[in-house]
Amino acid sequence: MAFTNPADDVVAGILRNTRTIAVIGAGTDRFRPVYGVMSFLISHGYDVYPVNPTAAGEVVQGKTILADMGDIPVPIDMVDCFRRSAFIPPVVERAIEVGAKSVWMQLGVVNEDAAARARGAGLEVVMDRCPVIEWSRLGL
Repeated sequence: MAFTNPADDVVAGILRNTRTIAVIGAGTDRFRPVYGVMSFLISHGYDVYPVNPTAAGEVVQGKTILADMGDIPVPIDMVDCFRRSAFIPPVVERAIEVGAKSVWMQLGVVNEDAAARARGAGLEVVMDRCPVIEWSRLGL
């Protein structure tokens, strides 16, 4: 069965109830979409933890980039994925391991198998969407 994103009220609920976000694929390049999304999330009160093993220890927007979601010292509500679709399955597995509540795959990121695995483990999944766009579209 093909994946369908949750209804608008569920997506709005995810955005309203999320406090802690692991941003997978974060980096210091101000011209990458992840930089702008992180800025938006931080400015809207989310507790954002950038995660990228190849940039671990670097600082982006005042936050130290972590090597792994397991390094985040608090429970994770959302895992926001800025990785190519082929690299999503291990991100989802790690999200399940650390007890995240939702996985959000950014625009252009689609992995139906990983989405099914996450949903099967009880996580909410949003795929091929951007939380910044959804925030505005839903009037939050």
